[in-house]
Amino acid sequence: MARVTVEDCVEKVPNRFELVLLAAQRARNLSRGEELTVDRDNDKNPVVALREIAEETIELPKIEQDLIRSLSRAPEPEPADEEVLDLIPTDQNIFGLQDITAEEEASGLPDQADDLSPEDLEAAIEAELAGRPRR
Repeated sequence: MARVTVEDCVEKVPNRFELVLLAAQRARNLSRGEELTVDRDNDKNPVVALREIAEETIELPKIEQDLIRSLSRAPEPEPADEEVLDLIPTDQNIFGLQDITAEEEASGLPDQADDLSPEDLEAAIEAELAGRPRR
C-alpha cells in the first residue's frame, strides 16, 4: 500500500471521528517509542498509524484503552508502600493517642480530665482563666 487515504481506513473504523482519535493516539504511541507493525517507508507517525489501521496490524481496542487512559483527568492510583500507609489517617491515629501540645504542657493540667474530681476540675479551669486577659 503506497498511499493511505481515509477511505482505506473507514472500512475498518466506520466513524471518521473515532478513526481520527485512534490514529492520533497511535501516532503519539509511536512517537513515545512503541514498535512499528509496518515498514516506515519514510512516512511520518500519523501516516504510519493510518497504514497500521488499514492493514489491521494493531489491536484497536488496546489503542482505544490508551486513548481513554490519556484523556482521564485523574491519574491511576499507584500501589502504596508501607511508609505511605503509615502517613494515611486512620481511626487509631486520629482518635487514639494524641500528642500533647506545648500549651497543654504549660497549663499543668493532667493528661486526662476524667481523672479529676469535679472540685479539682473547677479549680483548674479557674486557674487557667485567671492567667488570661479578659475581653
